[in-house]
Amino acid sequence: MPLITFLSDFGLTDHYTAAVKASILAGNPSLQVIDISHEISNFNIAHASFVLRSVYRDFPENTVHLIGVGASSSQQDCIAVYLDKHFFVGPDNGIISLLSDSEPETIVRLARGRDNCFIAREVLGPVAGALARGQKIEGMGQVVGQMERKIPRHLKANRRLISGNVIHVDHYGNAITNIDRFTFEVLSKDVDFEVTFGREHFMEVHNSYDDVELGECALFFNSQQLLEISINQGSARELLGLDYDSAVKVFFEQSPGKK
Repeated sequence: MPLITFLSDFGLTDHYTAAVKASILAGNPSLQVIDISHEISNFNIAHASFVLRSVYRDFPENTVHLIGVGASSSQQDCIAVYLDKHFFVGPDNGIISLLSDSEPETIVRLARGRDNCFIAREVLGPVAGALARGQKIEGMGQVVGQMERKIPRHLKANRRLISGNVIHVDHYGNAITNIDRFTFEVLSKDVDFEVTFGREHFMEVHNSYDDVELGECALFFNSQQLLEISINQGSARELLGLDYDSAVKVFFEQSPGKK
């Protein structure tokens, strides 16, 4: 039986998370629900999409991913989507459109009553449970051709410059950018480079935090193959002033003697 993951901005001090899980398990108490995070910043679509995009492919095919972020309005449309051989159930607020570059195979607008005020419990949880029990996604509502779409921050690159942004700052204050290893390695081959952000300038990319002394800045490509800016046992957000959408640039210049 497929797994169900659960991502929300409900926090851990109220009953909301437990109530949604109860609605999932009502149809079959043996379903397995795995928490991804309930500490997503309130209504933060960018935060939610980054966290889920980073991990959903690690789960088996046909896992059902329940998204509770932004599911607070009684007027919010809700959808179920089959994408990359995974099911996603959540509000139609653009989060799902940011998860993959692939097009969904199926999009269904979920059936719901007029008085649903806790839609994560009353709509999303039961649908996630039904999908995990093997019910067809087409039976969950009306099949439609579109969903709400958000435009992600796109990398700009040429032979002289990569212009990127911080797309996530994690719990430790590490700033993760949208500058990927492949683009960097292609453009930096046989040329000098300089990474700049704010007033900082670096001419070296490290392998990990451990390449620098405690409190110093390390730039390296993380497990997602994205350039990460970190302070060894410190916070890049606090010490370097980096936050979501901060500009990060890499300049390239042919050095004397290189061809």
